[in-house]
Amino acid sequence: MAADPTAETGAPRPRGDTRESVLFGGVYGAVLASSLVAALTQHGHTTAASRRYDALWVLFTAFASAFAHGYAHHVAERGPRRRGDVLRVLRDEWPLVAAVLPTVFLLAGAGWGWWPPGKVEYPALYLNIAILFILGVLTARWASRRWPSALLIGLADALLGFVVVIANALIK
Repeated sequence: MAADPTAETGAPRPRGDTRESVLFGGVYGAVLASSLVAALTQHGHTTAASRRYDALWVLFTAFASAFAHGYAHHVAERGPRRRGDVLRVLRDEWPLVAAVLPTVFLLAGAGWGWWPPGKVEYPALYLNIAILFILGVLTARWASRRWPSALLIGLADALLGFVVVIANALIK
């Protein structure tokens, strides 16, 4: 792996750094998707029609969250601005939206009758736990962490998903 050029100069990483964006956006998106599935299911969304609605709602919320996060960074950054900077900042939020797509697929599939709409909540939650684990391991390995350390980081990320599952069970 190449050395980090910003480490030598002390300069901050560029905002669009892929590794950081993938971890932040992926973790945020997976936790967001899990929380939405748990909340929507709690409010009686278990029919095919409601699962199609849920899929759109999760996707819309991901785009809204990505826009809000990207826009907040754009406003908070100081310095000269060029036309199109806000679009570049928003483009950097793609991992957040990408992380919710598996959940959107599960919900939409339940809405289209591919599997029972009332039985998609826990598979979606467990899928997001797996995504969190994989993101943790991948980003740790990208940062040149050894396998034992990378697996522990993956488990720590997955713990965020377990917190949603536990909260979901306790709140019901």
